[in-house]
Order: sequence, then structure tokens, then C-alpha cells
Amino acid sequence: MKVDFKYLFNPARLGILLALALVFESCSVNPFTGKKTIALIPNSSILPLSNQEYDKFLSKNKVVSGTLDSERIIRVGEKLTEAAELWLNANQYNDYLNDYNWEYTLVEKDLVNAWCMPGGKIVFFTGILPITQNETGIATVMSHEIAHALANHGQQRMSAGLLQFLGSIVGNLSTKDEKDRAIFNLAYAIGSNYGAILPFSRSHETEADEIGINLMAIAGYDPYEASKFWERMKLNSKVKKTIPEFFSTHPSSDKRIKNLKLMAPKAVVESKKYID
Repeated sequence: MKVDFKYLFNPARLGILLALALVFESCSVNPFTGKKTIALIPNSSILPLSNQEYDKFLSKNKVVSGTLDSERIIRVGEKLTEAAELWLNANQYNDYLNDYNWEYTLVEKDLVNAWCMPGGKIVFFTGILPITQNETGIATVMSHEIAHALANHGQQRMSAGLLQFLGSIVGNLSTKDEKDRAIFNLAYAIGSNYGAILPFSRSHETEADEIGINLMAIAGYDPYEASKFWERMKLNSKVKKTIPEFFSTHPSSDKRIKNLKLMAPKAVVESKKYID
């Protein structure tokens, strides 16, 4: 039998095989979602960069400390991360948080936002506090951000971006004609973003809502208040959205509110497994 080495070593086919091999070798099951996740970039590479970016951010922004609000952020954060540890230990994932180093920081900035870096560095902006209104509102936001870190969503998004880049390379290598290559690049950019990357991101937001509402319930906060926070967010002029969900990284506010209302009773049941 004659072997066609040009067929075997075609760059496009090798690229596809490499991408598939990477995905197969890097899949793991996340304990919070029960789903297989893609981890092409290891946390050992992500966490040091994450910590550096966090320190750089704090050096350029005003950190609020020693106030009732900053103490409240720390208190809520500690209760939520204790809830995460309680859940993990009860489900035999005792070492899952070994590489996490939690910090809860309030930053003075008129932004309606908060975030959590991979590895547990959390920043709240003072601009969101009027909408949170109380500790339960803070817990709604922070549990969602903590959930992103626990579910390794940052790692997955970076891995998805790498796969998107590999797909572009494979397509360009297999398309010889310049005009065809230009058409491919435009179609691939639109198709991969709106057909894969954005839906992937929206699914992460829904996952973080579900994990977060369970954590806040285990921590002793009322999960029924989560949807009420998002109702207030929807009414806030600074965060009103005009773009359709299809073009967004986040689900629509209406869908989020509806989902959280459905999740709340389940979170109450889940929390009773871990609290007296």
C-alpha cells in the first residue's frame, strides 16, 4: 500500500489533530458544575499573572479600608468563601482551594461592577453599593464573582480563545487563494464569535449565578433576594443595556431574573445539607 505523506503531513490536518489532542488531554471535571472543562492553559501559569495584575490594579486605584463598607465587603467575602470550603469538604474535594488566596478589596470608583480574579482576588467598586443596598445584595454580587473563580471560567475563556486562534491558523493554512482566505477570515471571525465564544460566555454567567446562589444560601443569605438585586440593576440608568442578548457576553436581565427566581427554592434545599 502506497502512503501519501503529503496527505498525512498536511498542515491543516496536523493543526486539527493537534487541537483535538490538546482538548482531549486537558479536559477535567469541575466539582461545582459536574461538567468537563477545557484547560489548555494550566492554573500554574494563570495564577501568578493574575496576582500581578491584581497588585498592579491596586497600585493605580484608591483602596478603601477601615470603613463600615470595606469591613462589610470583607465579612461577606469570608462567609462566602467559608461556604465554598464547607461545600467542597463535604463533597470530598478537600484540596481544591489549596492554590486560592482570597482577598476582598473595596475600591473607590463610580463603577457599577465587581470582579474576582482566578485564584480569589476580589474587587468591589463603591459605585455598585447603592444598588446592593445591604449585605445580602453584596452577597449576591460577590457569590457570583467567586463562582467564576471556583468554576475556572477565566481559564476556560483563555482556552476557548486559544482554540479559536488555532482554528483560524488551520483555516488560513488550508486556504491558498487570497480572496478565499479573506472571505474565510471574515466568516470565521463572525461565526466563531457569535456562534461559539459569546454563547460560551453567556453559559458561564448562568453557571456563576447558579453556583453563587447556592453559596449565598449556604452562607446564610436569603437566595430569594438575588433576583431582587437584578431587578434593581435593570432599573439603574448606568447599566441599562440596549444590545440584544445574541450580541452580548451576558444573558439579558429579564432572563437572569427569571432564572434566579427558579434557582432560589433549589438553593434553599441545597443549603440545608450544610447548615443546621
